[in-house]
Amino acid sequence: QVQLVESGGGLVQAGGSLRLSCAISGRTLSSYGMGWFRQAPGTEREFVAAINSNTGRTYYADSVKGRFTISRDNAKNTVYLQMNSLKPEDTAVYSCAARSGSGWGESLTRKSRYDYWGQGTQVTVSS
Repeated sequence: QVQLVESGGGLVQAGGSLRLSCAISGRTLSSYGMGWFRQAPGTEREFVAAINSNTGRTYYADSVKGRFTISRDNAKNTVYLQMNSLKPEDTAVYSCAARSGSGWGESLTRKSRYDYWGQGTQVTVSS
């Protein structure tokens, strides 16, 4: 059974940085396309970033381009989300997700295409 566990969330001032981690267990990370999504209170879960399993190609929401970076370390079975220049509007619960298989392209931006989800980690950015 695949399990995803996020860590690294917390409270940070605007302009600061955080790095989120998502550890996958039960399977090898290289078998999955991975994504990060976030959900603020009263809003829908939205796409943040994704990374392809075989090419390493990345995808970003316009709102985070140039500030966030997704990466993966297959040896550690972990995917990361480096978040810089944080803004109060980045405040949300951040969840990682895994999609079985390889070769997925832009469909990794769609939350409905994922097979497994983590519990999420809270990120709060104060102004």
